[in-house]
Amino acid sequence: MYQPEKYKKEDREFIYNFIQEHPFATFVTKGAQLLATHIPVLVEGTPEDFILYSHIANHNEQFDFLKDDSEALLIFQGPHDYISSSWYEHKDISTWDYSAVHVNAKISLQSREELETSLQKLVKHFEKQQENPLYYKDIPKQMRKDHLPLITGFWAAPTRIQAIAKLHQGYSEKDINSITKHLENQENNINSALSENIKKEHNARNK
Repeated sequence: MYQPEKYKKEDREFIYNFIQEHPFATFVTKGAQLLATHIPVLVEGTPEDFILYSHIANHNEQFDFLKDDSEALLIFQGPHDYISSSWYEHKDISTWDYSAVHVNAKISLQSREELETSLQKLVKHFEKQQENPLYYKDIPKQMRKDHLPLITGFWAAPTRIQAIAKLHQGYSEKDINSITKHLENQENNINSALSENIKKEHNARNK
């Protein structure tokens, strides 16, 4: 990860919460070439000691290279967008604001029992806010039985963690107000979330 010092995030609680808030990750492994899949990945443990888990389809090209002790890179990305130079008080270079966490990890395959438990947790995590949630065990038993042999679950134990939040650190209050206002005026959920992240970063620094 390209990680300029002023944008670097090393606080483990920030990293842990970031993964929880942005669980849809890019899962990168090395096969005959670099391979990537976009999958939901959950975190278990504490900010100081956690493990990640997910699963992929067996017909996925990555499956042939998913083995115990193999290495992977998981990329979690937060809201991001283009920042126009026209939004500054004085002329400057346009840029892109964003936040991300990279986790290099060692893979270990899950047993069938671990996979079922992981699926229960995964479905509960995303289903619990639905008006009429349908949890894993509510799915017909035969359907679950037919589905399990088609996927492989895995644990990903972090070996290296890097995080960045490029949110216009070092800019004047006037520029920050202009940037966040322009983002919010675009009436886009991602832009609004990015605006909130920028405000939060600068409020924390100014306390």
